[in-house]
Amino acid sequence: MRKPIFALVDCNNFYASCERVFDPKLAGRPVVVLSNNDGCVVARSNEAKALGIPMGIPFFEVRQTIEKHGVLALSSNYTLYADMSGRVMETLSHFTPHIEVYSIDEAFLDLSGIPEDPSACGRRMRQTVRQWTGIPVSIGIGPTKTLAKAANKLAKTSRKADGVLDLTDSPWLEEALRRIEVRDVWGVGRQICKKLKAAGIHTALDLRGANLDWIKNQFGVQGVRTVSELRGQRCYELEENPPAKKGITVSRGFGRPITALVPLQEATSLYAARAGEKLRAEGLAAGVMSIFIMTSRFAEKSKRYLRHCAVPFDTATDDTQDLIAAAVSAVEQLYRAGYEYKKSGVMLLELVPRDRAQRGLFDSKDRDRSRRLMATLDQINRTRSVGIQWAAEGIEKPWQTRFTRKTPRYTTSWADLPQIR
Repeated sequence: MRKPIFALVDCNNFYASCERVFDPKLAGRPVVVLSNNDGCVVARSNEAKALGIPMGIPFFEVRQTIEKHGVLALSSNYTLYADMSGRVMETLSHFTPHIEVYSIDEAFLDLSGIPEDPSACGRRMRQTVRQWTGIPVSIGIGPTKTLAKAANKLAKTSRKADGVLDLTDSPWLEEALRRIEVRDVWGVGRQICKKLKAAGIHTALDLRGANLDWIKNQFGVQGVRTVSELRGQRCYELEENPPAKKGITVSRGFGRPITALVPLQEATSLYAARAGEKLRAEGLAAGVMSIFIMTSRFAEKSKRYLRHCAVPFDTATDDTQDLIAAAVSAVEQLYRAGYEYKKSGVMLLELVPRDRAQRGLFDSKDRDRSRRLMATLDQINRTRSVGIQWAAEGIEKPWQTRFTRKTPRYTTSWADLPQIR
């Protein structure tokens, strides 16, 4: 039986790297990418990190630093990032079919069936991804997922590693773990980190040598698994088929505050429609829909308002008409005049496979007709640059999320294709 060999491939500064692929003039220039409504910094190039710009900081707090040092601030271009992520993952699948897409910019691979030396394979993989997609990646390799994650952390910063580090049967394993702070170990959150440091555990090597009985008493089975993985004992397998989703959430901050009921219903209807599209793409139906509306959390206490409610469906549904009707009714119940609403959203819960949804006793809706209608709408919206929208979503949408610094959708829109002159 072959020993497992995991590789974690992580795209470097992914959002900023995607922007640089189509604008080479950004190479070497500090770049930050902003969240919805250009609110907070959600991605930074290495040059921006060197200027001390923190992750998650509100844009207005670093505006002076950005202007002083000529930092380019861009709106999030999620359509571009999702497409580039798909291209990276497809490239990785040429090396092994055993791949777990862990996030938009990370993937675990099983290299145990590859006859090539893992380090050599990692370097070839890194070169190929850069050549085929333009995205730089770092690769960590180890006998467990946690060690592969640790190796990846060092591969990003070590000049000697040059983007690829293999900790499988490595004589440098202990030294590598000594260089990794315990907060950077996969699975160690902020509260766990505080407890570990209070107990004198500051590095991954300290955690690796911790007493298992104490770890189990303090952090349960998950803590024991983390320590065991650091010791080279495999506890987590590759998840090539991700588990079914337990919920689908769509929410956005508004481009400008909403004070009236109808625009609030329109915005929430739009989010319900997007949630319905995601639901059908997964082949699922929802038994419950949760809706919330809220003001800015930075508003004065007397001007803050947050309310939510849950709407159960007699028959689990994936029909956008049902979802919008529930959203409109719920917002009407939740709405209170006199507040400036900054955000709303919907969450679909109690998800079941669409084909196994049990019909309610008094359900008279033609579900077959509903499915054909939804399938037709989804097909049109997938293949047309201008799709079909529901009247409940409104026409002008002055509240729509702002992306004032957004670059073109280079890879998914014919109108946005780069032009060579």
